[in-house]
Amino acid sequence: MSKYTINVSFQTRVNKTTRTLEIAESFGLGLDEKEWTLYDNLELEVKQGDVVYITGQSGSGKSVVLRELQRQMKDEGLSVASIDDFTFDNEVNVIDQLGKTTSEALGLLSMAGLNDAYLFVRKPSEMSDGQKYRLKIAKLIESGAKVWAADEFGAVLDRVTAQVVASNLQRAARKVCATVMVATTHEDLKNALRPDMQITKHYKERVKVEYA
Repeated sequence: MSKYTINVSFQTRVNKTTRTLEIAESFGLGLDEKEWTLYDNLELEVKQGDVVYITGQSGSGKSVVLRELQRQMKDEGLSVASIDDFTFDNEVNVIDQLGKTTSEALGLLSMAGLNDAYLFVRKPSEMSDGQKYRLKIAKLIESGAKVWAADEFGAVLDRVTAQVVASNLQRAARKVCATVMVATTHEDLKNALRPDMQITKHYKERVKVEYA
């Protein structure tokens, strides 16, 4: 188990123009520089193989804690990969895009939840968004990274597909004992992800951490 302490704050400064000064005078606003705290000594315990589910409203700081966890894990020497790091050639058959052999490629695709033989000989340009996301999961598995990260997880997917893909992701990760960290505004993925830790971020430094 590793312990991580998150401290994040930043300075805000208003560019003083004629109009901002007029607004400040009209509404009684202060234009002095202010410090905003997002995370104040937030302590998190993450074991290898855990699933970490980070939720909260847009702009609350979900991505910040995800990036900070990734940074600290990299500093520990862990290999960290983001699902957005992986791309594929839209005009090359799926079966030819990963694995050293056909057998290895089939194993990776199966672990990612792609089991339709017809899909193996299709191009990504002919696949649905959900299928493309699962192809990225297959590439995550192939990378051998110990930590998988996904910011704005499943943002392009409909909610039913997002839940299916979330289930595929956590099952694949548990098979290879990879740590998964997912950040999203959606709070409907808990059953699919079966998280070991859920971080719910509110505005400013307010945050709730729950362990399974």
